[in-house]
Amino acid sequence: MKLVSKHIFVTGGAKGIGEAIVRDAADEGASVSFIDIDVAAGEKLASELSKLGKKVIFVKANVANFEELKSAFNKAVSKFGEVTGVVNNAGVNSHADPVTMTDKEWDDFFAIDMKPVWLTAKLALPAMRKVKGGSIVNICSIHGRLTYPGFFPYGAAKSAVLGLTRNLALDEGKFEIRVNAVSPGYILTDLTKNWLKGEAGRKERAESIQPLGRMGEPSEVAKVVTFLLSDKSTYVSGSDWAVDGGLGARSA
Repeated sequence: MKLVSKHIFVTGGAKGIGEAIVRDAADEGASVSFIDIDVAAGEKLASELSKLGKKVIFVKANVANFEELKSAFNKAVSKFGEVTGVVNNAGVNSHADPVTMTDKEWDDFFAIDMKPVWLTAKLALPAMRKVKGGSIVNICSIHGRLTYPGFFPYGAAKSAVLGLTRNLALDEGKFEIRVNAVSPGYILTDLTKNWLKGEAGRKERAESIQPLGRMGEPSEVAKVVTFLLSDKSTYVSGSDWAVDGGLGARSA
């Protein structure tokens, strides 16, 4: 039980990798508060885990709206006490054209994929500084280091998350607050499965380049995240943990 006595706040926790993180953190003994815009999925997950005796609360909130995010964060604190660990998982994809993409589309995308990493830190850091401790884990992507045609500006956002992770780690280290990133490769979420179905042969091509011969499961990302949230990783900060089955080590 790596996270007993911890309060973990997760964004985008209703489905996919976020759901797996919520489940694993709860299994490891944490009190888990999570937000999402998918109310049905969030309430279903919270109800299921609560019936199993897990300490979980779901609050609907859009990470792009600071007032909503702040209100949800405060509700979580009132329920479980100060947040000791944050997981920034909420995000969307983008397949935009750099010429036709509008200013608003750019701003709306970065308001979800990058800015909330700062906003959750803004909310959580005061209490973490006071007790001199805490862990922030930012879910990034292999696209932060190695991208693919047609992923503009997704790769830019994930690179920005890595940069913000490093700076937060340096600035908050004096308070014994650790900040790390986790960068998944091909993970079999519903979004990935739908993408793989979008073109004949895409699934087979994607599988053929995996060094481990398969794609990852959300639970395999979650286990790395809960390690970084726990006291088993007390000298780990400012790092980017690739959970990509070795794909990032492969030459084209």
